[in-house]
Amino acid sequence: MCRWAAYLGSPIYLEDVICRPGHSLVRQSHGATRCHTPVNADGFGIAWYGERAEPGLYRDIMPAWSDSNLRSLTATVKSHLFLAHVRASTGTATSRNNCHPFVVGRWSFMHNGQFGGYDSYRRHAEVLIPDELYHHRKGATDSEALFLMALGEGLDDDPAGAMARATAKFEALARARGTTPHVRLTAAFADGQRLYALRYASDEHAPTLYHRWSGTRGGRAVVSEPLESDETDWLEVPAQSFCTFEGAEVEITPFRPGPLRAAA
Repeated sequence: MCRWAAYLGSPIYLEDVICRPGHSLVRQSHGATRCHTPVNADGFGIAWYGERAEPGLYRDIMPAWSDSNLRSLTATVKSHLFLAHVRASTGTATSRNNCHPFVVGRWSFMHNGQFGGYDSYRRHAEVLIPDELYHHRKGATDSEALFLMALGEGLDDDPAGAMARATAKFEALARARGTTPHVRLTAAFADGQRLYALRYASDEHAPTLYHRWSGTRGGRAVVSEPLESDETDWLEVPAQSFCTFEGAEVEITPFRPGPLRAAA
């Protein structure tokens, strides 16, 4: 499985989350400890927000630990909100278009997990992406398809509901045409002001998710794995939860896929 980290708060250098901590995201790319695949070498990416509404985006297929450009970028760019991801492919090709995060307009999105047997119903999932959004489909991952489906379900107006409806469609396909596990999912996405995250699985093995507020930095990290082994105040997000982070505030509510939106 992949590993990811996100941050919201006072502007910091990207390296303060991605490179510098003892168990930073770059370290997790070759030494993750809380997933079955400790090496995440199938590409990486960063989406960060600055003065414009749309985020900057940098992605590549190299392992995160071997890209000197990544270290230079993270050491010089500050942001109040950013998403970063290291990828372990679950079957789709190692290509830049398949690297997370994915960006459409002001939205950025990244995902860790799997939809069981996706190759057996990929064509059916493609059909569920609305026509007006399909030109944004650049890669072949289930993650990008889920993002575009959620945008079509009303992500702008109802982030939790849109993600629940999109996940419900995917889970229905996995149960009808795929294999177990039907859904294992953590995701983070942002609109430039708020950060959202969810943790869900159709079985008992939801991927890990933690968050921590730093008063010193005036910001919050939301991560697959804690960034320092000696910090004891990381809070685990319960399985089947949806999180909204805005400023210093946190709202965590139950997450269940569905119901599907009625046709107009």
